[in-house]
Amino acid sequence: MVIDTEAPRRAVLRRVTGLARSTPGRLSLIALLLIATSFIAGSLTAMSVINRAEALEELAMRSEPLSHAAQEVYRSLQDADATAASAFLSGGLEPAALRDRYEADIAQAQAALSRATASHPDLTATLASQLPVYTGLIETARTNNRQGFPVGAAYLGEASALMRAQLLPAARELYRSETDGVAQAQQRAAKFPVAELTLGLLVLAALGLAQVYLTRKTNRLLNVGLVVATGAAFVSLLWVVVTSVIVIGDVNDSRTGGSGRVAVLAQARIATLTARGEETLTLVARGSGQNYEKNYVEVAKELEGLLEQAKRTAPSAEVDSALTHFHAWQATHGRIRQADDAGQYTEAVALIAEPSFDELDADLVRAIGLARQGFSKEIAAARGALVGTVVGVLALAVLSAAASVMGLWQRLKEYR
Repeated sequence: MVIDTEAPRRAVLRRVTGLARSTPGRLSLIALLLIATSFIAGSLTAMSVINRAEALEELAMRSEPLSHAAQEVYRSLQDADATAASAFLSGGLEPAALRDRYEADIAQAQAALSRATASHPDLTATLASQLPVYTGLIETARTNNRQGFPVGAAYLGEASALMRAQLLPAARELYRSETDGVAQAQQRAAKFPVAELTLGLLVLAALGLAQVYLTRKTNRLLNVGLVVATGAAFVSLLWVVVTSVIVIGDVNDSRTGGSGRVAVLAQARIATLTARGEETLTLVARGSGQNYEKNYVEVAKELEGLLEQAKRTAPSAEVDSALTHFHAWQATHGRIRQADDAGQYTEAVALIAEPSFDELDADLVRAIGLARQGFSKEIAAARGALVGTVVGVLALAVLSAAASVMGLWQRLKEYR
């Protein structure tokens, strides 16, 4: 006797296909598909919202603070170099205020460097290893200058050369990299919700097709369960799209009024300190600093352009004051050059102490601080807009799935 081993399998297949061809079977299949669609779409949408929230958290907690720390490294190093040169001009024992400022700059550079170490160990290693060499050269220059030895100027020149050749380029690259990180995080956070919109529309389409099928089979225009499910899916989609649009607007505002403005003002401050260093080294060179003066003129022109750009894109009282003090500094620089060129070196050195440079730097510090506050405010608003969105999306997905099952279950009971 031959046993047909395939008979049970064929019987099961006939039952399954028969069930699929029947109306109750199709209703059950539709219910399963709607449950799967609701949960998959809800989960993926929630993950997308979480990614957006993580990008905002990165902006607030990591990218922007690290960018500012990198800017502080660059700024502190440059100011330390300019301050050391200014102190050298005094001859003998330098003024205590300049000495304190130099030491504060070095301390700030080291502190900011420690915050940025984890993100770019190669760049920070260069800075950490060469900074002690630089400070050692400055101390040697101070010692010789205090004793009246001309070799002090050579040590100062060597220290400044090290700063320009290794320290500042590494700090500049660190700042550029961290600024790029801010831009990338902003791009992630401000991404248009294409995935969320597509998933939401797919759920609505599936619910709509299910409603059309039921209408044709039962001659009933509406199914309460599917109407509730459709409403939940629509509310979820609307919630995600509206919050995404709000986040995109806030992030774009943080870019134009915050990080974008900070970038321009930071460049202006860096240019200010660069110009100060060139101005001071011109005097240190005692008649052979033509290259320093040439560099000063170029950087001062760049600085004026940056200040004008800041005034056009984000006018403020601080920027207006910075422009006023910039022009006052340029007038002072003209008098310095006239005195130095006329052989009146002592008078030229005395003019360095005029306050217009310090006032310009203070204006830029205040302007950068306000721009950072604006950035933080916009990012905080964007993060606030997403509060509860993930929980809401998942809850609405569960409601949509449950309402779909309840609506179809009412029709299934009619076939018993």
